Amino acid sequence: MLLMPEPGPALLAPAWVPRAAAVVGASATPPKGAVYIGDLGAGTRPYDVVNGVAVISIAGVIVPTYWYIGSPYVTGCNGLRLQLAMAFEDPAVRAIVLLVNSGGGLVSGVADLADWIVEAKAAAGKPVVAILAEFAYSAAYWLASAADSISVPRTGGVGSIGVIMVHWDLSAALQEAGIKATIIAAGDRKADGNAYEPLPGEVRDRWLAECEDIRKLFAASVAQNRAAAGVSLDLDAVLASQARTWEGPSGTAEAVASGFADAVLAPDRAFQALLDTLTT
Repeated sequence: MLLMPEPGPALLAPAWVPRAAAVVGASATPPKGAVYIGDLGAGTRPYDVVNGVAVISIAGVIVPTYWYIGSPYVTGCNGLRLQLAMAFEDPAVRAIVLLVNSGGGLVSGVADLADWIVEAKAAAGKPVVAILAEFAYSAAYWLASAADSISVPRTGGVGSIGVIMVHWDLSAALQEAGIKATIIAAGDRKADGNAYEPLPGEVRDRWLAECEDIRKLFAASVAQNRAAAGVSLDLDAVLASQARTWEGPSGTAEAVASGFADAVLAPDRAFQALLDTLTT
């Protein structure tokens, strides 16, 4: 999970997926192979087109705003929406592949982007296919669910339809170090969840309720998106998953049988299947 020194937006990611918080912030040096959004010129495609198929990557940590496209470490919802909008309008594009390899990210921006993908693909009349290489968990799965189909390799994984929020209590460590933090806040709730005091039970309960609200929104969106793709997967079944993941040969086969994915295929085979469909 993301390491956050103080409480922030709830996170969509399995607790065991390792990441570093440092990748979230934009750096002065662009990631190798990434393009700064402001440098996109007229006629520039921020995606590859292969036989009429636009290939758009969802990789690394998903964040609301990131000003580079094509980073293997971070995907910004803003950049992803820009790529998709351009691909939907591109006359050379017949279909779009979301090439996903992400363990999730921040809640902010994901729900609205997933809803927009569903609406925009219908308006454009272009199919959107999620090809996992290798996995899509949490926020990444939410976005993948907006596609018309989801394929996962047998060594990959899907799921984690849930929310996690981390609070750091540094009070004991500070006391041992002889450091005392004095909190001066105007407004009774202003310092709720600060890292320098133990987390009050009332605050924990409130945050847990907020996380559960987002989990229900997440689950409802997945159920609706999967139903639109012709898959029988109702809200109760999604909630009953309790944010579990499906991985490995047995897990991915179960995910397909349960409706959380559509096929167990290596990425190249999934791409060829799409090309065959477009041809016929």
